[in-house]
Amino acid sequence: MKAMILAAGRGERMKPLTDTCPKPMLTVHGKPLIEYHIERLVAAGITEIVINHAWLGQQIETYLGDGSRWHANIRYSAEKNGALETAGGIANALPLLGQEAFWLVNGDVFSSFDFKAQPKLDGQQQAHLFMVNNPEHHPGGDFAITQGMLDNLSENKAQRQSYTYSGIAIFKPAFFQQQAFFSGSGCSGQGAGTVMPLGPLLREGANQQKITASILPGSWTDVGTPERLAQLNQDTHSVS
Repeated sequence: MKAMILAAGRGERMKPLTDTCPKPMLTVHGKPLIEYHIERLVAAGITEIVINHAWLGQQIETYLGDGSRWHANIRYSAEKNGALETAGGIANALPLLGQEAFWLVNGDVFSSFDFKAQPKLDGQQQAHLFMVNNPEHHPGGDFAITQGMLDNLSENKAQRQSYTYSGIAIFKPAFFQQQAFFSGSGCSGQGAGTVMPLGPLLREGANQQKITASILPGSWTDVGTPERLAQLNQDTHSVS
């Protein structure tokens, strides 16, 4: 099984730190965020890793190289004309990911998640998302979970338990190749080189009951601001 780490974002909310450093290369206890992901993936036996990048991406390649120091094989999907957003970046990298289901990890989250906890995608299921309880900075959440299925929040979302997408998931490549998803989501295009957010595709996948979901075990932080990064560096209980 392969994994893709998303590392192409500009990190606008992390300025000025990201003016000279790509967001996944920011450090917690002296180690880049992206390195924690690589270590945890390799510990779970996942050594084939694809990383996309755009902003200051050469810094990522220079630091990580071919991944051999972690006993991994890292390949890069460079978005040379600018970041393609999440779904666009994944679609662009599909030739490197192959035909089997793959792990997807946001490069700017920090978690103790064990990638050995691999759910199976049965039948028509195209993805499995790991969700977390809503953090203070995102109280409304993203989705609900209904009998193990990802469910869109209705207009009465205040009456339902909502959760936030953790940025850790498993996808089948076909999820990013289904025309019905793109039509239903309102996205105008698909395939390599298309700028495309992930959110509309997830909502359409939930509408079609193609996505399962569960609560992510372990600790989790969305490292979205300098303040959250500083808090992680002050926390002596941060995962290593």
